Amino acid sequence: MDNVIKYLHHQLIVSCQAPLDSPLHNPSVIAAMARATVNNGAAGVRIDTPNHIIAVRQQINQPIIGLWKQVTDGYDVYITPQFHHAAAIAEAGADIIAIDATNRNRPGGETVVDMISEIHQQLGKPVMADVDTIKAAISAAKAGADIVSTTLFGYTTATKHLFPPGFTLLSQMLKELDTPVFCEGGISSPQMACQAFDLGAYAVVVGTAITGIDFLTNSYSQAIAKMNPGMEEIQLFSSE
Repeated sequence: MDNVIKYLHHQLIVSCQAPLDSPLHNPSVIAAMARATVNNGAAGVRIDTPNHIIAVRQQINQPIIGLWKQVTDGYDVYITPQFHHAAAIAEAGADIIAIDATNRNRPGGETVVDMISEIHQQLGKPVMADVDTIKAAISAAKAGADIVSTTLFGYTTATKHLFPPGFTLLSQMLKELDTPVFCEGGISSPQMACQAFDLGAYAVVVGTAITGIDFLTNSYSQAIAKMNPGMEEIQLFSSE
């Protein structure tokens, strides 16, 4: 398990994902994204859902951080919420299993400690703990997480008033933990990635800024629309 983590030291990892309602949410498209990123220097990728992981595994040999986003009524945890989700993405070809390791209730009653222990013992895979606060980070490290990441900073009730990247959280984690600390969330430029490394990040994960075509295009479109409030809604183009 240590080898795959050491391989990612001081490296860029690209999250290749797309919204469920996007035409990009297709295994072959996600696999092409992943291949493009490693062709251009990414040391690994972060991929959601088993079928996407299978498609990516066929295209690259580099490490895959796998997760499975599953929404459950009554629970806020959605990144690999239960062990059977972890087992599915491990079987699909993930090298590292990412889980929500915040201090929130999980469906099925499994705790973060339970999840990490089961993934280690039954799947033999390292665990990346996605956290939002220093308290959750310390708890995840004590529970045996192999990697702790700032992924959920700014995306939970406890941190919704804060905005990623979580450089302050990153610095706290680096001070308090011996576990490799990844910086993920809100890295929107090469300069920001370098800043994370300067602070001491073990690795940096970048998603939307590289692969978020839907979000980025919508942001441009909305900004331009605000400059032209009287402009009529664009109709579907026809060459006829």
